[in-house]
Amino acid sequence: MHITASAISLNVPDPAASARFLIEHLGFEEKMSADGFVSLDRDDAGLNVIYLRTGLASFKPRSAAGSAGEGLLVVFVVDDIDAEYARLRAEGVPIVTPIETEEWGERYFQMSDPNGIIIQLVQWV
Repeated sequence: MHITASAISLNVPDPAASARFLIEHLGFEEKMSADGFVSLDRDDAGLNVIYLRTGLASFKPRSAAGSAGEGLLVVFVVDDIDAEYARLRAEGVPIVTPIETEEWGERYFQMSDPNGIIIQLVQWV
């Protein structure tokens, strides 16, 4: 098997709001969109982020059609966590967990997008 790309697909009530958050604050670009669907990309992210409106009839399997969010973290590794934290706070991004450093070397903080999806930025120290 040869994997040519990776993506995460998240069901949310308002795909456009979550897409705007990643575009405005994390530099993603919209690659495709339709009613209830937005696909975002960033060359250095290593995956596409796709938002689907909760309840789309085309979503399969129906048993997994609930909203994303509970117990889910979307994580991106960055080079300078302190600079990103300062920048995003200055932009008014809702920070839900301030910077912490774990004993195993993970320095991170968490923010919430308009649909409650937790985005975590990490730097390994």
